[in-house]
Amino acid sequence: MRVFQTDLLCIGAGLAGERVAVEAAQAGFDVICLSLVPPRRSHSSAAQGGMQAALGNSIMGEGDSPDVHFMDTVKGSDWGCDQEVARIFADTAPIAMREMAYLGVPWNRVEPGEHTYFKGGKPFQAKEKAENAGLIHARAFGGTAKWRTCYTADGTGHSVLFTLDNRLLQLGVDVHDRMQAEALIHDGQTCQGCVARCLRTGELVAYLARATLIATGGYGRIYRATTNAVICDGGGQIAALETGLVPMGNMEAVQFHPTGTVPTDILVTEGCRGDGGTLLDVNGYRFMPDYEPEKAELASRDVVSRRMTEHMRKGFGVKSPYGDHLWLDIRHLGEKHITTNLREVYEIATNFLGVDPIHQPIPVRPTQHYSMGGVRTDKDGAAYGLKGLYAAGEAACWDMHGFNRLGGNSLSETIVAGRVVGAKIVEFLQGHDSVFSTAAMRDAENLVKSRIAALCRGGSENCFTLRNAMQDVMMEHVGIFRNGQDLEEGVEKLQDLLERCKNIGLSGTSGSAFSPEISTALRMPGMIKLALCTAYGALMRTESRGAHTREDFPERNDQQWLNRTLAHWKEGDSLPTLSYEPATPWYEIPPGERGYGGGKIIAAEISPGMIKKQGA
Repeated sequence: MRVFQTDLLCIGAGLAGERVAVEAAQAGFDVICLSLVPPRRSHSSAAQGGMQAALGNSIMGEGDSPDVHFMDTVKGSDWGCDQEVARIFADTAPIAMREMAYLGVPWNRVEPGEHTYFKGGKPFQAKEKAENAGLIHARAFGGTAKWRTCYTADGTGHSVLFTLDNRLLQLGVDVHDRMQAEALIHDGQTCQGCVARCLRTGELVAYLARATLIATGGYGRIYRATTNAVICDGGGQIAALETGLVPMGNMEAVQFHPTGTVPTDILVTEGCRGDGGTLLDVNGYRFMPDYEPEKAELASRDVVSRRMTEHMRKGFGVKSPYGDHLWLDIRHLGEKHITTNLREVYEIATNFLGVDPIHQPIPVRPTQHYSMGGVRTDKDGAAYGLKGLYAAGEAACWDMHGFNRLGGNSLSETIVAGRVVGAKIVEFLQGHDSVFSTAAMRDAENLVKSRIAALCRGGSENCFTLRNAMQDVMMEHVGIFRNGQDLEEGVEKLQDLLERCKNIGLSGTSGSAFSPEISTALRMPGMIKLALCTAYGALMRTESRGAHTREDFPERNDQQWLNRTLAHWKEGDSLPTLSYEPATPWYEIPPGERGYGGGKIIAAEISPGMIKKQGA
């Protein structure tokens, strides 16, 4: 087995992984990034709408501040977030966005003079100030009091990822692509890297590192209908969970985006609604103001997705061979706006749906999109359970999103967390000497080899059949609306699938060669464990909070559930072991009404000692 040694190993080379890598490389440390695909094909490149940061440059962002951004984030999380982390995020975001401009991100800029904008689907005139000419512009996103989402048309992720990737090349960071991390190397106390499998050759390779970062993105592929790419299979979370030492946080918190296209499930950005697009039903009626008079289409994503589902349940969905859907209408924005500021939406609609959004509405429905849960870390990005292991971006539960993230906050988080966590990793590397254990490395190697050998013995179960069954269970039992009976049935079905994973075999492929089948087969037990963490966590949380909506427990119960779920997986178990910790160390904003979404709240008494004054 070949062995590479480095200061920092980044498992994942999307925005979060690359931003951490830049921070460490700039400090003079050796960095290797592993990626399933060439880094510019990372799923970060698919992010469209923008990044939230309280710059206040646009006339519609006037009066914005990190305090307002912090308040929006806490409300968006339905008081499920760590307010200390949310404060770090809101305060750092403006700095991080300006740094990205310095590195070359071509942000859309303020053009002084009169402009036509849309709010609530209706046009209005606003005059951008001459003194703000050339500053970073912003658009509206859901759940925000101000327009603060910095953007590059609707290709923001693409622009920022290419910029960061160029910086990695300048700094000489090594990127090993087509590598799938299979197991972490650890001695029970300290993480020392990972054993990865080359997707080209099947070769196992060891990476020994003084610090290891998990930045592999989300695990949306445990669902059938998802905006996530095929590489979003939770590989990093699986490697951490299977140590038995590192917990996952808030796995039941799964976001469904309101506007996944039908039938392709490709995302069309929230920027469509932020720029003035509206949602229409089968009768061409704009229904969202009936449910959310104040925010309408720009309530938070969990609220809009629920309202859309409720409306379709009432019989107002558009019938299609692919199930009911609704319409996203951006026709009134005009050809110039659609083909410039929403050009990727235009291309997706025309090329994948055969729809011309200049003249036709786009078929959409809520689709699984984002994982608020992930590897539980502290405010420095250090994972619970293993020293030297860190996580950032969607792979992590840092936890600034709580039970619902605001649009634009996740893409911003990749850069902000990359900056913050990267700086903490630099501090760790500067003060930490490593002694690598060859025994730990061999243990990880033998673990992966034993799994491959078991697959090659020719079991009767097919990994793709099991994957499809898992995805069906998640869609049917752990969706937008949940209830005890469905969740119990889902958990039982997933347990049965996990047991069947012990008998997975390969259909004639060698375990040492290139094979998409073996890559999937190696992932399947871990993916089902992630699904069980999600379903079982949802079953045990007997309340409704953010994106976790229980029909049998419709109240947000602050008396019992102002906490975060931690899920450990012990070897041989068929269910995760759940424990809970306080959602936040202190409250700058005590729990209250979100201002949208409705619903009853069972209030909790917060002791004065838990309340921290703003700026203290």
